[in-house]
Amino acid sequence: MIVTGFEKIVEERIRAAQRNGEFDNLKGAGKPLDHEDYSRIPDELRLAYKILKNADCLPPEVELRNEIIRTETLLSTMEDEALRYKTMKKLNYMILKLNTLRGGSVIFEVPQQYEHKLVERLSANSKARGDAKDGKNGC
Repeated sequence: MIVTGFEKIVEERIRAAQRNGEFDNLKGAGKPLDHEDYSRIPDELRLAYKILKNADCLPPEVELRNEIIRTETLLSTMEDEALRYKTMKKLNYMILKLNTLRGGSVIFEVPQQYEHKLVERLSANSKARGDAKDGKNGC
């Protein structure tokens, strides 16, 4: 291995700093390094992921998922129906955007918020029709 002049200077400065004790009081000194598992990230993206993580930058999907969680929490405390409806529309839009960003299978999509209400309404309507039929047949 050929060492350039610049590398020699760097190595000498590091050794001088070690001799002077400049590395003695570093945070985590004497403890094992925390190696993160980047095995699921392609080789060509690992450095970029590491840099972004060190800068506290999140991928757009994670930021959007965090916003969805905050909006769901907010929605659960709202009492004003008009505001709840507007917030639910915003929440469903964010979920749709998240599902589009993922680009994966439909199986893994996050369900939108109106699904359970639709099922409840359909169940109530079918029960009401059943009760109406029973009432007409009983006369």
